[in-house]
Amino acid sequence: MTDDGCERHPPFSIRHPSSVHSPHMNKNFVAELQAGLDSLKAAGTYKKLNHLASPQSARVQMEGRGEVLILSSNNYLGLCDEPSVIEAGIDGLRQYGAGTGSVRFICGTFTVHRELETALARFVGTEASMSYVSAWNANEGLTASIVQEGDFVISDALNHASIIDSIRLAKAITKCTTAVYKHSDLDDLVEKLSAQKAAKRRLIWTDGVFSMEGSIAKLPQLLQIAKDHDAILIMDDSHATGVLGKTGRGTAEHFGVLGEVDVITSTLGKALGGAAGGFVAGPAALCDTLTQRSRPQLFSNALPPTVAASALASVEFIEKHPERVQQLRDNTAFFRGAIVEAGFKPLDGDTPIVPIIIGETADAIKMSELLLDEGIFVTGFGFPVVPQGTARLRCQISASHTKADLEFAVAAIRRVGLKTGVIK
Repeated sequence: MTDDGCERHPPFSIRHPSSVHSPHMNKNFVAELQAGLDSLKAAGTYKKLNHLASPQSARVQMEGRGEVLILSSNNYLGLCDEPSVIEAGIDGLRQYGAGTGSVRFICGTFTVHRELETALARFVGTEASMSYVSAWNANEGLTASIVQEGDFVISDALNHASIIDSIRLAKAITKCTTAVYKHSDLDDLVEKLSAQKAAKRRLIWTDGVFSMEGSIAKLPQLLQIAKDHDAILIMDDSHATGVLGKTGRGTAEHFGVLGEVDVITSTLGKALGGAAGGFVAGPAALCDTLTQRSRPQLFSNALPPTVAASALASVEFIEKHPERVQQLRDNTAFFRGAIVEAGFKPLDGDTPIVPIIIGETADAIKMSELLLDEGIFVTGFGFPVVPQGTARLRCQISASHTKADLEFAVAAIRRVGLKTGVIK
């Protein structure tokens, strides 16, 4: 590492650009990319971006569409446009400026980062926490920083892509042993842990809430298995922080085991204001280790202070207003009941993620497009995000939805379902 904190590659000779690339090669490259895009369009699986001209909320202004009801946002508690959260971000911008200018150990750590990390640790029931510019960075930085050669890392089959990639990176760096257990199949987990008794350490990675299913990890059983096998339990609680538990403290509070999970990672980009950022929470020694070794900490700017300030305000808002969490729970129960009554069979669950299985990817995307014509923005997900044949509309409920919003959504989904033959 150089004295400016930048990692350098070995010196290399500089060649004239004409000796590296030719116009012919560039044209082929672009043509290949375009052919791939054309095939997606022909298959009906091409993803189109819709542009919003207003804050993320229950209803938004969409370019070319006017007002649209959002049914696919992670804005679970409606804090994206909560006035106190917005004002905190503005105050943070005025006090600390637009950005951090470099990495934390080089140019200093703003006090708002310390305040945020103290609040996050308090909120999820750990000794300390460390913030990152994204939850992806948090997961990526964690695994590679703590795993060593001789360790065994095992992951639920439906874990988020950031967990999967973090384990792949750790394996490439440390040559640790890895495995995947069948989704929520604890017998499979135990069998594979038992076969790794000689491993130096055993680490279990799980989501708290599985984002495409809306299902909740069997946390009490996982904690017992971790204890029985002297394993470290790591849980990504991104879709549970601010959502599950009586006061929104996540999966651990939901099961009455707050403070018992070894390591929790989560996001600031969903229920906690929805801006950006993520964090790792656990023992103080872990967070200090991440400060020393985590590559996203060592080579990337810290979370913008305005985002840290708005996220801190979000945590404080939830602590003061547990009724917002209850409103989310009430809205979810109403929508689940109404969508079943409308003739659909969503995946069972207790979370505000309500997946309606459609089948083929093209059909799910088509249904999503028809719903947009009805004034409902809900995304169709298909392969490779979910397995072939299980494409779905992933409806996500917010505390900011009114009963009228949800009734309007259910009526529109039913009309489109009848039109497409998804329901009879």
